[in-house]
Amino acid sequence: MQVPEHADIVTLDEAFDAVDRDTRVLVEGLSEALGTWRAQPGSWSVAQCLDHLATGNRVYLAAMTPPAERARAEGRRRRRPATPGAIGGFFVRMLEPPVTTRNTMRSPGAIRPRPSPSLAETAASFLDTQEDVHAFLRTYAAIDLAGVRFVNPFIPVVRFSLATGLHVLAAHARRHLWQAWRTRRAAESAT
Repeated sequence: MQVPEHADIVTLDEAFDAVDRDTRVLVEGLSEALGTWRAQPGSWSVAQCLDHLATGNRVYLAAMTPPAERARAEGRRRRRPATPGAIGGFFVRMLEPPVTTRNTMRSPGAIRPRPSPSLAETAASFLDTQEDVHAFLRTYAAIDLAGVRFVNPFIPVVRFSLATGLHVLAAHARRHLWQAWRTRRAAESAT
């Protein structure tokens, strides 16, 4: 299905495309040893960053899909651009890189990476979930993404719009790809 030509939807689709490209460049030519290298105990490897992102995508899409499907079945058509509101926008901005002491946050247990995933498997898994994100955007682009809400899977008292959820997925990916690039450079310098 073609993505509708609304500027906000095109921008989201391009953001997800950029994440896909950055991921491929990140892992290109990266050995398994460097991809699973960690600077110190408790820090994440490139593979762990990708594992975290893949799991995060799956969990968020699982929470977003039922309300999106209901909205589509009810005929809730697009009424405004797919942009986050004030609170959602603040959360998205907190996720954006670079990570500083001001915007550090602990990863929810449900999406913490596995202790030692393989680079090849996690890269493929993350890119597969990115395809699911693209499919979600294409499937539901015509509904009221800014008006339909879902329960945040990590903070159940918070309800985000589907638009916020999509922007969270993009910002979250940029955040951890930034982290993964820093880890890759450190691994290459250390060896």
